[in-house]
Amino acid sequence: MNVERPNSPGARDAQQILHSFTNCRTLESDGALVIERGKGIYVYDDAGKEYIEALAGLWSVAVGFGEKRLVDAATAQLNKLPYYHTFAQKSNNPMVELSDRLLRLAPRPFSRVFFTNSGSEANDTVLKLVWYYNNARGRPEKKKIISRLNAYHGSTIGSGSMTGIPRNHVDFDLPIANILHAACPHHYRFGLDGESEAAFTERLIDEFERMVIDEGPETVAAFIGEPVMASGGVFVPPEGYWPGIQSVCRKYDILVIADEVITGFGRTGIMFASELFGIEPDILVVSKQLTSSYIPMGALMISDELYQGIADNSAEIGVLAHGITTSGHPVAAAVANECLSIIEEKGLVENAAKSGRRLLAGLQRFADHPLVGEIRGVGLIAAVEFVRDKQSKAEFEKKGAIGLKFFEFGHNHGLIVRNIFDSIALCPPLIISEAEVDELLARFERTLEDTHAFARANGHMD
Repeated sequence: MNVERPNSPGARDAQQILHSFTNCRTLESDGALVIERGKGIYVYDDAGKEYIEALAGLWSVAVGFGEKRLVDAATAQLNKLPYYHTFAQKSNNPMVELSDRLLRLAPRPFSRVFFTNSGSEANDTVLKLVWYYNNARGRPEKKKIISRLNAYHGSTIGSGSMTGIPRNHVDFDLPIANILHAACPHHYRFGLDGESEAAFTERLIDEFERMVIDEGPETVAAFIGEPVMASGGVFVPPEGYWPGIQSVCRKYDILVIADEVITGFGRTGIMFASELFGIEPDILVVSKQLTSSYIPMGALMISDELYQGIADNSAEIGVLAHGITTSGHPVAAAVANECLSIIEEKGLVENAAKSGRRLLAGLQRFADHPLVGEIRGVGLIAAVEFVRDKQSKAEFEKKGAIGLKFFEFGHNHGLIVRNIFDSIALCPPLIISEAEVDELLARFERTLEDTHAFARANGHMD
């Protein structure tokens, strides 16, 4: 993928980009917001100010902050078996329990589970296993992976290549070879003039099949996609999109990989979004809400056909030379088991559906606002896209400037969101009550008015 090199960022933009680099002696001068504690849907900074964490950390804290049951589960396991590995036919009870549980919860039959420390690692493992599987089947040329523009699948070399966000590739020498990116299924932004959503969907499916044919079906190994594209902008696929893409994959013997790192475990108002959109994946990837991010963990589930091909080849070679020191970590597995118990016992999947309907209905109140171009979402994940002009859908001259101001003004009103350029993403913890949804919407409205005033005063509106 060829991309234009972005302009050098200003100091404030640099702080956004360098979010992972921290020098404890310069937090104040760097303008970092230091979060000290959390409870439920709220977090508190080191000055005691309260914020609604409307992105659940990073799309991930399903059961809210300060859940004692998860702390107790981790503590008990630390006292019993704080660590063990999964190499050389070793295992541990929490991991065995979690494996069985995931296979029971999965939206379709799977054969095995492989554990990692993150979604990025899980998707990297997927890439390796797909290549390994096709080598095992005597198809060394069938290695290409098709992802999509604006997709997010991680930040390692492999998963970062499958990510389809150009700024994530610049100067990292990404993507690597054999990674392709199909079109993004967002009708509002990428539909042609006068093109209906149904026609748009049909065009994207046709374009995907043409890509497969042009590349050579014998070279295309897998298609990877988030059921709902989250980090790229919260894009809910149009009706018929996933069945159409999956049909093309089955036609040309292409594996279907569902990346449910964000959507898994109730985020869309159903346990797995694959069920919602009719996806029957050969591989399903999870993380984030698996442990509510109280402790790192990711996992991937694979079909029996895929497993048997891998196992037969490993038996012939003598080893499957892939593993991670902390794969299936007993403490992480114990936390995950307790987290899933809470999700089930408290009906958080159902709550995501109910509270999600209230959130989306509340956001629709802003549909006529001069800044608002589109409101989209499903379950407890949503986005509001800002535009310079509602009728033409024109973007702002400096893309992302208004979204960043909303992000900043949100802090003033005790609201933490994520600005994806000029789209504001909302993904609160699954525990959020209807009253808390109303408070979130009230803080959103106050932030919106501040942002609108700024846009008018600084000439950003037509």
